[in-house]
Amino acid sequence: MTPIPARRPAVWQLLAATLVLAGLSGFSLAQSDEENARVQLQQLQSDIKRINREISSASARKNTLQQQLRQAEVQLGKLKRSMADNQRAMTTSTQELSTLQEQYSHLELARNQQQARIGIELKTAWQMGQQGQVKVLLNQESPHTVARTMAYYRYFFAARNELLGQYRETLRQLEGLKQRIADTLTQLEAQQHTLEKQQVTLVKAQANRKLAVANLSASISSKGEQLKQKEQDRKELESLVLAIEEAVVNLLVPDNYQAFKSARGKMPWPVKGKPSNRFGRSRNEGKMRWQGITIPAKEGAMVGAIHHGRVVYSDWLRGSGLLLIIDHGDGYMSLYAHNQSLLREVGEWVSAGTPISTVGSSGGQDRASLYFEIRHQGKPTNPANWCKG
Repeated sequence: MTPIPARRPAVWQLLAATLVLAGLSGFSLAQSDEENARVQLQQLQSDIKRINREISSASARKNTLQQQLRQAEVQLGKLKRSMADNQRAMTTSTQELSTLQEQYSHLELARNQQQARIGIELKTAWQMGQQGQVKVLLNQESPHTVARTMAYYRYFFAARNELLGQYRETLRQLEGLKQRIADTLTQLEAQQHTLEKQQVTLVKAQANRKLAVANLSASISSKGEQLKQKEQDRKELESLVLAIEEAVVNLLVPDNYQAFKSARGKMPWPVKGKPSNRFGRSRNEGKMRWQGITIPAKEGAMVGAIHHGRVVYSDWLRGSGLLLIIDHGDGYMSLYAHNQSLLREVGEWVSAGTPISTVGSSGGQDRASLYFEIRHQGKPTNPANWCKG
């Protein structure tokens, strides 16, 4: 692990101080009501987001080209996430439309059956009105016979009224379904229009990102400069991890929390794929070593958390691109870098397998892959010892 500079930038000290205070305040949550806990969490999220912006801004000011790359990749990540949300909404709307249309078909069948029964009842009523009551009077039947016949008429009329009531209710439901179907179709059209606009924006965002990567690559003309750039990126990540580690040490965890070390060797990999490197092996002509695993995967593939924990970083970082860090307690953290989009915000709790991001190539990478690290007390540890398969 690259040594941490003796003097860290003020922004890192600010991050550590702010989060330590937020973490220490967590001790009082046991005596606080749910509303106070929620307010404190919102404040924690707000503080971290603000400091994240300061971190990103401070990093970007070091290099205009890095600033351009950050803007392009952040925009692209947000757009990808928005498009995915919109596509899921369209899928939900389509499923709802299918269900509504099926319900409408069933109600139409019920209406037709009720209409047929009403026709038969009306014909019977007409025949009874023309013959039944007249015959009773003309035949001068006994009062008991007349009473029974009139009781039958009342029963018949009541049954007919109930059938008519059911028919009116069916018509009312059909009218309501017709309006819901029309509303759903309108919603689908609006979602489709939004998606088409997003796709146009996506093409521009991809072009901006490609140009930013090309400009950045052109500015690094030698292997020495490439190594220097990677060393700077590594220091940036190390400083961030150290600041977060100091900040979250006192954050409370749920009562049903399973210790990270108890799941050693049984955790799922964050994404399926064959690693392209091995932990601890040399890189960059032996000047550096791999502190994590790179897993090539299809762009947009879902990345899952390896264990229960809390998101403590979700933003862009130089060299890592769109980066998400999860604190698992007891000094354990997992890092997921070069994402296409980030699906979780700072402060959110996640469980093993929870979708947290999508595979991408942010940070200036030339192909889609996930860079994955596990750390304990700030020191990298071999992910293969923790994840199965």
